[in-house]
Amino acid sequence: MHWYTITPHDVLMFRDSKPFSPGEGSWAEGLFPPMPITGFQALRSLLPKSNKNNGTQDDLKFLGPFLLDSKHTLWLPTPKDLVCLYPQGVDRKVASDGWVEIQRLQPVCYESEKWKYLVFDNTAISPLVVDKQWGGTISPPKSWIKAKALFEYLDGKKNNSNWHKKDFCSKPWDTQVLPHIQMQPDKRQVKDSDGYFTEVAVRMKEGWCFVAGFSEEIPESVVRLGGEGHRALVSPLQNTSLEAQLNSLSTGDFCRPSSTSKYAYLLTPGLAPVEESLYSSYPKDWKDKLKGCATDKALLWGGVSTLRKDVKDEVGKIIKTREEFALLPQRAFVPPGTVYLFKNEVETNQHILPNKGGKWLDTFEKLSYGKLLWGRN
Repeated sequence: MHWYTITPHDVLMFRDSKPFSPGEGSWAEGLFPPMPITGFQALRSLLPKSNKNNGTQDDLKFLGPFLLDSKHTLWLPTPKDLVCLYPQGVDRKVASDGWVEIQRLQPVCYESEKWKYLVFDNTAISPLVVDKQWGGTISPPKSWIKAKALFEYLDGKKNNSNWHKKDFCSKPWDTQVLPHIQMQPDKRQVKDSDGYFTEVAVRMKEGWCFVAGFSEEIPESVVRLGGEGHRALVSPLQNTSLEAQLNSLSTGDFCRPSSTSKYAYLLTPGLAPVEESLYSSYPKDWKDKLKGCATDKALLWGGVSTLRKDVKDEVGKIIKTREEFALLPQRAFVPPGTVYLFKNEVETNQHILPNKGGKWLDTFEKLSYGKLLWGRN
């Protein structure tokens, strides 16, 4: 795997599953960070045309994108089974950093005196709770964690008291509202229909960029990142220590469960099927094997798109490229950072994906959707 930094030169906008068309009151938001397919398409656009036309694109692999700061520190989604404990009277806002301890959520113990009178849905897995008497308040930690701290978490080296505030950071981007107005031809008036809409774009903070892995070597170049025409600089990574961390995410020991693995961390968005075309936080066949699952709301992606098709003449020569309107399947992806706690039987899967699905499933696997990292107790 070759690693590249992707540095935005402009604001960014990545569509989610919400249908959108210009008109009165239209408000367009998107997903951030982008889905893996977005970063993959940007890097693939730098391959020579011969590589795209001879079928080798079917063998391409991708991992990412992840976040990188100006000091070349790698940041990943914070595990969602972590919760900060704040003393009584201390502001529990995430930005305050007033917590004194971090606990890992644990499955409810129904034999315990404090839980035995509560009733939960017996058709679902047990909820996760803070298994400690605490007189203050609780709140999730900041949304991004240093890769080094995550590896220590997966290796069982992080207990409740040896977390540091510098292990976490808030989202390193700001939103920017962009109004768009389309005027009538030869008039100083806005079109009555399809004349006004608003986008909520994202601007990454200074010094921050993406980092992603790609199976092919590509030169430094500027690409279009996403479908809005915004540009980013793609450069080969020039940091051997950081490359070692990234290779740990790709092929390291945490990519495979061991005899002591009892929990798994979701590195990239995944699809957890419960029925055909119906997705949930965990696969249906995992229900009896799970002690608990810490997750967040699903990432909804899909919807309206534009496909570009080559028009060829009788001898197969491309004469032009035609854009066609298309509807992509809308799917609910499990968000990165989700944590699965297992019973004695540990899954051997390396991805959270359906068991069957044809060519689109092969694409998800090669783009590393639903990649799991396995922890050790």
